[in-house]
Amino acid sequence: MDSMSDLPQTERRQFLRFLTAMGAAGATTLSWPLLAADSSPFPNPGPKDTCPVCGMFVSLYPDWVATALYKDGHAHHFDGAKDLFKYLLNLPKYAPGHAKDDITAIGVTEYYGVTRMDARAAWYVIGSDTLGPMGHELVPLKTQAEAEEFRKDHQGKRILRFDDVTPALLENLDHGKFE
Repeated sequence: MDSMSDLPQTERRQFLRFLTAMGAAGATTLSWPLLAADSSPFPNPGPKDTCPVCGMFVSLYPDWVATALYKDGHAHHFDGAKDLFKYLLNLPKYAPGHAKDDITAIGVTEYYGVTRMDARAAWYVIGSDTLGPMGHELVPLKTQAEAEEFRKDHQGKRILRFDDVTPALLENLDHGKFE
């Protein structure tokens, strides 16, 4: 093999996790600071925590966990960014009595480092050959460069930011449409 891109996806991901853990992967700074992995406010889901959107046990999918953390300290966990966005865009349906103003942090698990980061800072690829627990997913990446690389490597169709996600886009994802 001549380069890391020649490695199978699983081996490449494990190698990138190792580099990240060793601090050799280098960080790219965005226009506002990201949450450091060791100071993340996001609790881990417990074995009985279920996604409020689909009902799946979230802890079974640690590479895909997303979290909405509330001012009072409680958290709602999701089995992927897609269900997190469905929740955020329709709180009355999925979380009656909760308000967006009560959410203090929103996190997604970024693909390469498998650490939770601020969902508003992530870059999301849709239409790739990488499926989450609920099928076609918004795959969170830490930087634009990682998103571009992932899109090319995994036949992704589009790169989005947090504010680009709409209910119509989520509905289309559920039906394998990426426009």
